[in-house]
Amino acid sequence: MKLSQRAMEIQASPIRKLMPHAEAAKKRGLKVYHLNIGQPDIPTPQVMIDAYHSFSDKVLAYGPSQGLDIYRQGLVRYYSRYGINLNEDEIIVTTAGSEAITFAMMVVAEVGEEILVPEPFYTNYNGFASMSGIHLKPITTLGENGYQLPPEEVIESFITKKTKAILICNPGNPTGTVYPEEDIMMIGELARKHNLFIISDEVYREFVYEGLTHTSIMKLPNLEENAILVDSVSKRYSACGARIGCIASKNKEVMSALLKFAQARLCPPTVDQLAALACIDLGDEYFHPVISEYEARRDLTYNALLQIPDIVCVKPQGAFYIFATLPVDNVEAFVTWMLDEFSIDGATMMGAPGDGFYATPGLGLNEMRLAYVLNQEDLSKAMRILAEGIETYNKIKG
Repeated sequence: MKLSQRAMEIQASPIRKLMPHAEAAKKRGLKVYHLNIGQPDIPTPQVMIDAYHSFSDKVLAYGPSQGLDIYRQGLVRYYSRYGINLNEDEIIVTTAGSEAITFAMMVVAEVGEEILVPEPFYTNYNGFASMSGIHLKPITTLGENGYQLPPEEVIESFITKKTKAILICNPGNPTGTVYPEEDIMMIGELARKHNLFIISDEVYREFVYEGLTHTSIMKLPNLEENAILVDSVSKRYSACGARIGCIASKNKEVMSALLKFAQARLCPPTVDQLAALACIDLGDEYFHPVISEYEARRDLTYNALLQIPDIVCVKPQGAFYIFATLPVDNVEAFVTWMLDEFSIDGATMMGAPGDGFYATPGLGLNEMRLAYVLNQEDLSKAMRILAEGIETYNKIKG
């Protein structure tokens, strides 16, 4: 029997598709340092763990499709701390940020219509668009420019009659780029001028370094009809398994349609919402040490990369990823070789091949995303393995 076209076209995740090689390495007794996936080893807040343990309802029943009122009220409180003024009817809780992004794409664009997105971008945008029948139209950004947005006239040249939205990730995955306020304002002006939606993925909001400031699309004036925010607790509280996100907009028509999507999938997980609620009021006492630790890990990773001959990379400004050009022809082949054939002292490492973070065919083949989510001792070991692996690989391959 023939599968659907979307089933044939959807790409395998570059973050996960080489996991069978990693599992095989582990079965051979090797330790694998996973820098391929944004799974932090920062402890999940104890208040969140305690919330799971304290759940005592006799029946784990369906909840409201839009999410628990008490949790959405908590989100209103959370966003107000960042100068983002929402009411609970402008927020729908989702099954993680992934569902929020998928909902956002489906609410703004028909099958065959376009969403502009700066590339490289979070790889699963490709999958969400494929499942929705939507075309991602890439705007390529360059490492030598810090992966910042091109000038307004360049972005405007990509807009056609099929363009329905601009999708941004700020701070950026996989680049760690933080867009300055003037660039967010420029995107807002383009959206107003051309009657476009802006989908803003802000899941790394807190993780901004060196005194830079994150600018939310929701703080800009006169974008009430255009702006759609997607968010998640996964990275914020090192709770990737909780699968709680949200989508927010002041556009009443958008929210009405999103509620229908939410009703079709019944409800987000109740216990996870209560666990996320327990973290809502965590403040600087939690985030300051976490941000400091990520900044130290970033510096370690970046400085280690600079010691490897012919590597090109940009120091990330936010999130916890670094995107690097490696002196190899094909990073996927290199990562596979590392997992299958290379180790030091009983260990190897794994990064994510860069081509899956693009929509333009042929880009990213010699690039790798590294997630600096491990403790500094493990990161140091992983970077040593990477350096020696590159040297050995190039000697073997000639």
